[in-house]
Amino acid sequence: MNQYLAITSRGLENLLAEELVKLGASDVKAVSAGVRFRADEKTLYTCCLWSRTASRFILVLSEFNVRDDMDLYLGATAINWPQYFSERKRIAVDFNGTNREIRNSQYGALKVKDAIVDRFVKANLDRPSIDREQPDLRIHMRLSKEKGLLGIDMVGSGMHQRGYRTEAGAAPLRETNAAALVLKSGWTFDKPLLDPMCGSGTLLIEAAMMAAQIAPGLKRKRWGFESLKSFNREEWMEVHAEVTVKSKKGPSKCETRFFGFDNDRRVLETAKANARRAGVADLIQFELGDAAELTRPEGFEEGVIICNPPYGERLGTTPGLIALYTQLGVQLKSQFKGSVASIYSGSEELLSCIRMRAESTYKLRNGALDCVMKTYQITARGEVTTSQDGEQTQQVADVAPEFSNRLRKNIKKLEKWAKQQGVECYRLYDSDLPEYNAAIDRYNDHIVIQEYAPPKSVPEEKARRRLLDIVRATIAVTGVNANNVVLKTREKQKGTSQYEKLGEAKRFMKVREYGVTLEVNLYDYLDTGLFLDHRYTRKMLGEKAKGKDFLNLFAYTGTATVHAAVGGAKSTTTVDMSKTYLAWAERNMKLNGKIGRQHMFEQGDCLKWLSMAKGQYDLIFIDPPTFSNSKRMLDTFDVQRDHIKLMTDLKRLLRQGGEIVFSNNKRNFKMDMEALDALGLKAQNITSRSIPMDFERNKHIHNCWIITHKED
Repeated sequence: MNQYLAITSRGLENLLAEELVKLGASDVKAVSAGVRFRADEKTLYTCCLWSRTASRFILVLSEFNVRDDMDLYLGATAINWPQYFSERKRIAVDFNGTNREIRNSQYGALKVKDAIVDRFVKANLDRPSIDREQPDLRIHMRLSKEKGLLGIDMVGSGMHQRGYRTEAGAAPLRETNAAALVLKSGWTFDKPLLDPMCGSGTLLIEAAMMAAQIAPGLKRKRWGFESLKSFNREEWMEVHAEVTVKSKKGPSKCETRFFGFDNDRRVLETAKANARRAGVADLIQFELGDAAELTRPEGFEEGVIICNPPYGERLGTTPGLIALYTQLGVQLKSQFKGSVASIYSGSEELLSCIRMRAESTYKLRNGALDCVMKTYQITARGEVTTSQDGEQTQQVADVAPEFSNRLRKNIKKLEKWAKQQGVECYRLYDSDLPEYNAAIDRYNDHIVIQEYAPPKSVPEEKARRRLLDIVRATIAVTGVNANNVVLKTREKQKGTSQYEKLGEAKRFMKVREYGVTLEVNLYDYLDTGLFLDHRYTRKMLGEKAKGKDFLNLFAYTGTATVHAAVGGAKSTTTVDMSKTYLAWAERNMKLNGKIGRQHMFEQGDCLKWLSMAKGQYDLIFIDPPTFSNSKRMLDTFDVQRDHIKLMTDLKRLLRQGGEIVFSNNKRNFKMDMEALDALGLKAQNITSRSIPMDFERNKHIHNCWIITHKED
């Protein structure tokens, strides 16, 4: 009997060990990412055909200490390679692991290859050729610290390649891992199995192959052991024939029912094709369906639901997923009482949205991602009621009820006001409750949730759970499509840029404000292109601008310019340092039919431009950053320190009878009235009039002043 190492994913060792014992292996012992065992050739052939969780089987030839490359070479040379295979066989060396001296796996593979070739040369034989793409045999070397294991791969390519899946959906699950999840789900052949997000069907196909007793290795065309001198073809053909007969008879005897749903018709066609190739097409009922509307299909009594829903690596990209997991939990509890659900995900937070207590937890990595499968015994929660049309629905308790109630109250107050005002974008919630520290804004049929960074005193896990609750409750209360909810995290401004860029998707949408059309981007920037708290100020500028020459400094996306132009400004000049935002400002103007030479756009450092400008303006709007040390500016800028210097330059450009509307976001800003008076200017604080109703909780969101020449 030979000694073998069965390789598998970390977390599957015990499952594989149980499988090998059932297949007749002896001296079975689980090790890290594998199982050691002994077997004769017939048992090995049986294991190769029937194992569902092994990736490879390695014939162990030698184990030796490897302190440096010389130890590696000598250990590999000590093996009598010509005893195992002919020099006519093409080989490849797979080297896994490193240590203090051998830090590069390619170098390690090269040393093993040299040792093998030299052993053939010393035996006066030709050198075997190296073929990385299509070798007859793969040599396997595993190095862990100073322990080396060297052997021959009896399989060739990975055993997850069953031969039935020629294409898959996004983020495919390996067949070996899928089989492990099925085995760990608690499902047995006497129960129906349902996957509400089946994708390319891997979980269901693996389960159906188990129930139909179809060997997963049966479709493999080539095996590594066929190139060995010890290969017993007669015994292999006997084992293969037995397995083939059993696998062909199995489907007709299988009475288990399988149900697969997916909302992508194209992916469903792939799943059906995969099932046909696997020989289980007649066992699985694939249908188009949305997991968020999942209902119990006919023929599914108290069975098992298994699925691998999508999950985002960044929580900030997953409001739609939060809603999906939440609604999946609702559907499971309302439609599948008495059944079992096993959900596999890379996000514990998303799994918490299912709102059921897990009976068991099983950790299994998916590639490089740490994932977990949680199994739930489904019991109905909430009261089932009947609607007027006779449809049964389940009343589910509010998530974060205090937050949900406050959001409902705000919506009731603000929706009617916004409609009367003629605005589609407004704030629904602004950290009203300290425990739920976020701002929530409506942009027509979209919602933007901006989480403020929690204080260090709040544990990270608790903060993330609260954020999940905010997202879930907001979707439920507003009724907005979850895919139209955008989640961002806002921290206190520390960097050099006034506006932080987040992405490159360029997803723009149009919104209306007081009869003006504006372009916003809810995804690619921390700010959206429209400062909602300046809404009244923009309206005021539009009312003041008729027949006037208007200047907009630090203009951002030019929304104030648009209001002035629509209000009848004779000319407009828009200045900003960013070409991106100036282009955005031009698009905003064109959306409202405001084009022509009278509308100028100047790109540059606003402070430098201001110091050199010579024009005259009747109405000037300036909303500078609180602080900036941008490399593109000549010097640092602090609005408290430098506002009088600003006014000195602005006075030069302001016509007699003209007005400067000066706004900034510095909390506790103090206008230097004496210095302003010495300049011959006077200021009126209009902050209380400039803050709209949806920001009335935050009296310090900005401050706003009208500055004019002093009367003689």
